[in-house]
Amino acid sequence: MNFSQVDYEAFRWINDGAEVFSFINPLMLFLSKYAVVFFVIGALIYWFTRAHANRRMITQALLSAMIGFTMSWILGKLFYRDRPFVSHEVFQLVHHEANASFPSNHALGAFVIAMTIWLFRRRDGWIWLVLASGIAIARVWTGVHYPTDVLAGALLGVLIAVVVHRVFTRISLAKSLMELGIYHYEQVESKVWRKPGYRNRL
Repeated sequence: MNFSQVDYEAFRWINDGAEVFSFINPLMLFLSKYAVVFFVIGALIYWFTRAHANRRMITQALLSAMIGFTMSWILGKLFYRDRPFVSHEVFQLVHHEANASFPSNHALGAFVIAMTIWLFRRRDGWIWLVLASGIAIARVWTGVHYPTDVLAGALLGVLIAVVVHRVFTRISLAKSLMELGIYHYEQVESKVWRKPGYRNRL
């Protein structure tokens, strides 16, 4: 049995759960389609707490996500792979365009943000990593990705998050540029949304 066959057998084992444990399907459908919205909402909440550490965290997360999606697009072109429902009969719970399956952008996006949060805030990070794992499994359960698609997306997301974090913590120029960007943003923000306790000085 070659690697592709092992991957397909793993896919069938997970995807068959959609029939055997159909009562879980609403949860899996939600995780597969909508749970990524929590990452967007979470990023906005962290940002608008206006804590400087949170803003550094979200800046790194967004930069890591942009790098990740760019790499995902390149990998999708170099190693094009049809989605499971194109080549096999599957329990497909999510309608999806028949585009590149490898790697999973949902898994990549969820893990790159979750890992960045973990690097800054361990307790919060574990919660986000669990949610990211749920999204990855759900993408296979609902029939739109193979296991290796989501594994590749997850690993790529984690790796990019760690590398970007190290760049900003070890290279002073990168850190200074990020701090400068946040500073200028906050200068504009302060003109339209003053912090509590702010007093005009004559």
